[in-house]
Amino acid sequence: MHSLSLRVFTDFTGSSAARSSPCRGGYGGLTLGEFNGKACRILACAPERNGNGGGRSRSSSSNTSTTPSSFLSRSQTYALLKQQMEVAAKSEDYEEAARIRDSLKLFEEEEPVLRLRRLIKEAVAEERFEDAAKYRDELQEIAPHSLLKCASDATTLGIRVQVRSVYIESRSQPSKGHYFFAYRIRITNNSERSVQLLRRHWIITDANGKTENVWGIGVIGEQPVILPRASFEYSSACPLSTPNGRMEGDFEMKQIDRVGSQSFNVAIAPFLLSILGDDSDAF
Repeated sequence: MHSLSLRVFTDFTGSSAARSSPCRGGYGGLTLGEFNGKACRILACAPERNGNGGGRSRSSSSNTSTTPSSFLSRSQTYALLKQQMEVAAKSEDYEEAARIRDSLKLFEEEEPVLRLRRLIKEAVAEERFEDAAKYRDELQEIAPHSLLKCASDATTLGIRVQVRSVYIESRSQPSKGHYFFAYRIRITNNSERSVQLLRRHWIITDANGKTENVWGIGVIGEQPVILPRASFEYSSACPLSTPNGRMEGDFEMKQIDRVGSQSFNVAIAPFLLSILGDDSDAF
């Protein structure tokens, strides 16, 4: 099986040591993002073959790095490549943009998480469920978050909460460890009573397992009242220091047409934040 070899080059010559950067991880002993204050260029080299002497194997097993930490490093590299392609395109350096585009295509073809997702989808479509289970277990081992979708859908006491997340390249700085994700939420009241959203609670977990709890009044400065058979939608965002993570939580709500009614919590099912995205349908 092939593995993608990525190298970091700079636009100057010299033998000084690499300077530390907020971006964790790297390739070839160099930290991605900066080298002695100079911007780095990341180029994809020819794929390396393993010792089996031949073409791509259908098996997902590999001698290349397939640990959670290596997945984090590959994701950081992927984000940097995408950002550099955007910069090259805006500066009208189309030759460089095309070169980076080809690097991205090769990366996407060889990235273990994306490949395992494809294998799972193919196995399910062909009803090879044992293979699908095997690929799922491998995916769970190297990138636990990736089994989630970038969307979720849950109903509590007739209140349905749908979420869809997306990575925003233009507001992210991968070389500094800043990744920006936007998400859109639709709350639909399928109950027989009007409800008001009082408070929100989010549990945000990054790719390193660091968890943060966030509480607040209402959403986007509002405490909306949602009538029966009506919906309320809003958009918000979540910055992360890693290219992948997850969010989940709950809304505290109250039925407003019942005197003395107690508030209740409405679940927000877990969903993925990922620069790789997925094929989830937008609601």
